[in-house]
Amino acid sequence: MKKYIVSIYDDSEYNAGPKAKKDVEDILVKDNFEKISLKFKLNNSLKSKILKIKYKYIDIPLSLSKIEKKSIVFLQYPAYSSFILKIIIKKLKEKSEKLFYIVHDVESLRLFKDKPEYHREERSLLNLADGLIVHNQEMRKWLIKDGITVPMVDIKVFDYLNNKNNKQNVSFDKSICFAGNLSKSSFLEKVETKYELDLYGMYPAKEYKRGVKYKGAFPPNKLSEQLIQNFGLIWDGNSIEECNGIYGEYMQYNNPHKFSLYLSLGIPVIIWKKAALAKFVKENNIGIVIANLKDLDRILDNITYEEYKEMKKNSEGVGNSVRQGRFTKAAVEKLIRKVDNLGDITK
Repeated sequence: MKKYIVSIYDDSEYNAGPKAKKDVEDILVKDNFEKISLKFKLNNSLKSKILKIKYKYIDIPLSLSKIEKKSIVFLQYPAYSSFILKIIIKKLKEKSEKLFYIVHDVESLRLFKDKPEYHREERSLLNLADGLIVHNQEMRKWLIKDGITVPMVDIKVFDYLNNKNNKQNVSFDKSICFAGNLSKSSFLEKVETKYELDLYGMYPAKEYKRGVKYKGAFPPNKLSEQLIQNFGLIWDGNSIEECNGIYGEYMQYNNPHKFSLYLSLGIPVIIWKKAALAKFVKENNIGIVIANLKDLDRILDNITYEEYKEMKKNSEGVGNSVRQGRFTKAAVEKLIRKVDNLGDITK
């Protein structure tokens, strides 16, 4: 039985590309999947309205025509265009024996949390799949409560491919890095620390407080060379007392991509105690779980070199799996087996 991985991209962003999606493609291609990458360019112009017709009746059917009947298809969900996504899902349902989604984001939980009509639409799309790979247990529980009835498995951690050796020789200075979109991380303007907190990303603030230093913006393949600090910070929102706002609250359900970036480099993490991944951090001893960034210095003061060495060793171990795509492969295999077993039961 043939297996396919289907991804949808905004053509104008494809070259920079969402790394998470591209990594999934690369991992599954090595596992005997055939890759189908669909690139579109849509906006609100008249040209886009014409292009929609072309995409619907020519480009999408042609691109998906190579999919053999009775095959297994994994679709990377969601897509930047709901119009495109609905057409592709419909076509894939017609073509495939089983259609699974690898869920990167649930917008009902994030940008459209307070829009019931969007909930209904997304719930309908998710229930069209034969099974879902979701981030973690907390996301899965929320989806079940919201009305998702198809089988689900947790990826636990998203993989992050890079070529850098994660066993770096670093001094124990309790330094911290933070990588991401700095414009939506306004809490950074309120952080003060006696340890160095280095920031990487676009749109920095004009000024930061003691200990916080802006280091510049780098593409993914260059960023990993910069991150040699002792810890990687995972926090979001505009408060240092909790993760708040759209993206901060979303941390209670999602796996932030920077978590995978840090671990791929063997860097222990500092994460909010209510984040969905906090349990994984504690169980694997790969970092620090913290309630309030005001406590950062006090907590770091009390960490011994021996305690850090153990965190570092564990982070390198998990990071090795992340770098080799093991979490993606395991989730894909588990979901296929789960759905097959359910089919056997119902026969």
